[in-house]
Amino acid sequence: MDFYQRVAVVCKMIPEGRVATYGQIALLCGKPKNSRQVGYALINNLSGDHLPAQRIVNHQGYLSGAGCFQEPDKQDVLLEEEGVEVSPDLRVDLKKYGWKNTLEDALCLRAYFEKTGI
Repeated sequence: MDFYQRVAVVCKMIPEGRVATYGQIALLCGKPKNSRQVGYALINNLSGDHLPAQRIVNHQGYLSGAGCFQEPDKQDVLLEEEGVEVSPDLRVDLKKYGWKNTLEDALCLRAYFEKTGI
């Protein structure tokens, strides 16, 4: 499995009502310097359909996934529906809504990627 498949696996793990950063996803995929590639994968649908792309924000909590959605405010609407508060300047409080994955999560993902050849 390639990097884009790893992105799909990690994105599907983000719980409803939580957000993750592009860098966080890249790190969990084993490529900590590939945060832009995560965005590229999502915008170009390289990681597959039905990913919770609305749950991905930049490192400061700003919504930056407008390219993934046909409507400019769709990410905001989807997050609000999940109970995530989005400020008027389109920012999410990462301390409150950030996905706090554990070391165990990271090790499980690493083992899964090695086992499956992803």
